Amino acid sequence: MVISNAFLGWSSHLFMIYLTFSNASCSAFFSHSINIKTIYAHTSPRTHEASPEEPITQRREVHLLCNGKTACIATSTVTITAPSVERLFLDEKFAIGQMFRKMQTPPQFALLECGSKFEAGKRVLWRRYTLSTEGFLCDIVEVFPDRDMFVQGEKWINEERVSPQESNAEESKRRYATSTVLLTI
Repeated sequence: MVISNAFLGWSSHLFMIYLTFSNASCSAFFSHSINIKTIYAHTSPRTHEASPEEPITQRREVHLLCNGKTACIATSTVTITAPSVERLFLDEKFAIGQMFRKMQTPPQFALLECGSKFEAGKRVLWRRYTLSTEGFLCDIVEVFPDRDMFVQGEKWINEERVSPQESNAEESKRRYATSTVLLTI
């Protein structure tokens, strides 16, 4: 696990909230439901059943919206190596978190990197981790657009809302094209 110096000086409470932030905990933290907006999902050709020798992959981006505001941008690369997992994820359209519940298998979690940076006057937090079980590997980068969400909570969520331009196609294309840069920070 790599933790940047940017995390030094944070209270352990904020750090733990950051590390455990997910759809369910985001909903509980802000006392609002979370809506997931799929920006893109690109799946490799399905010319065969998924197998370890010939995996099927999907690259996707979703935005977690809370009270109309983007709380997290999640970009994932999903690798599928089992036909049963392929059916659940690609045909039955289970979300990543739902997959592990449906398979009744808790995922193995590995935090690979995390950090922060200043962008447009805000401290942006990010983390990269994997969730995996037999036949299903998810490499996920989550970007939290403003550290203040963890400090201000309800006040932050009730400030400005998502503008229609915030999640436009051009911005998503830019993030998709530069996502490998984010992974190497």
